[in-house]
Amino acid sequence: MNETEGLRFRRVHRAQVITDDVPEHRTLGPGTYSGKVFQVTLLSLGGFLVLPLLVIILIIESPIQPEVFSLKEPPVMKGCWESNLKLREAQRLFEDQIHGPESIANIGDVLFAGTADGKIVKLIGRRIHTVTRLGKMPCGSRDDESTCGRPLGIRVGPNGTLFVADAYLGLFEVNPTTGEAIRLVLGGQVVAGRKLSFINDLAVTQDGKKVYFTDSSSRWQRRDYMHLIMEATADGRVLEYDTETRELTVVMENLRFPNGIQLLPDEESVLVAETTMARIRRVHVAGLNKGGMDTFIDNLPGFPDNIRPSSSGGYWVAMSAVRPNPGFSMLDFLSQRPWIKKVIFKIFSQEILMKFVPRYSLVAELHDGGVCTRSFHDPNGLVAAYVSEVHEYDGNLYLGSFRSPYIAKLDLRKI
Repeated sequence: MNETEGLRFRRVHRAQVITDDVPEHRTLGPGTYSGKVFQVTLLSLGGFLVLPLLVIILIIESPIQPEVFSLKEPPVMKGCWESNLKLREAQRLFEDQIHGPESIANIGDVLFAGTADGKIVKLIGRRIHTVTRLGKMPCGSRDDESTCGRPLGIRVGPNGTLFVADAYLGLFEVNPTTGEAIRLVLGGQVVAGRKLSFINDLAVTQDGKKVYFTDSSSRWQRRDYMHLIMEATADGRVLEYDTETRELTVVMENLRFPNGIQLLPDEESVLVAETTMARIRRVHVAGLNKGGMDTFIDNLPGFPDNIRPSSSGGYWVAMSAVRPNPGFSMLDFLSQRPWIKKVIFKIFSQEILMKFVPRYSLVAELHDGGVCTRSFHDPNGLVAAYVSEVHEYDGNLYLGSFRSPYIAKLDLRKI
């Protein structure tokens, strides 16, 4: 190679000066590009999911029109209300054989209950016998409930017959032997300008001449009970049915979810659980104070359901949800925020909302003046869940439930 050929392969090195006027050239790597694509995709997906939700919230009308109401700060759970595990000593009976035994009554050693599939059943030993079916098949779904029927409160009358309150079909007197059912009051009829939409519980006088019952709402049916709780409308009533004259009259109105009902010994007044307000009212149905009302106990640590007599002269009250203190009560929080309730019911169904309600079962014995004498608890409802009633018989508490597939039995002699 000569000198001339070597010059063709010689590289000339020149100095490169970088100044503010001449930007430095950088190459974007593939990772940076992919990151931007990911961000755009994520934002697009988020917008795709959020936009329909905003449309629902802004455009679709809420099924409920909640009212603002006030609850007092829940009582501290101490003393008689102090949490314990006594309900976990209960034994489950007829598990997965009976569904939603809301209320329980007994004739001798035979127990009776109404079930979620519209039947009145009697429980003898370990066997379940169907006494009658008040409605008609099919049963089992939400849409079927109004024709299938939903027996709730059940009592034994003076002649050994069963008085039953069906949420949809009305009040019945049932022969526990033959299964013959006589309708006393037709559900769904209009009484004093309002429809009987949600017949709930009942109480019968010792002579069987008067039946007092609660109609929880003229707007909502039992299958929409969460709507009623969240709306908190004061459209519930207590009514009286005269079995001789067949007259039906309203004795008290403007109650927020009147639920369980229990006659006092003098039969001049009844105790009524006003569930939404976490209190029990005393409604005077006879005597000098007829037509009046006062408070038996206010500001309970839970939301009361059925009320039944105790062997010591008091009353058993069942509560399937509590207002923990210390703790947080969602229903207390929402009572002053109706707009949040509206949004919730635009997004979630009743069944989904039930999953957010903490399961905490509480039953308490109350005496005159609303004095709590003892209470039994099952935090998280591990053994006895969704308790709706406490029926005492022969030293045992039989716990009914509006939702669970069993009856729980608690031996009072062991706790």
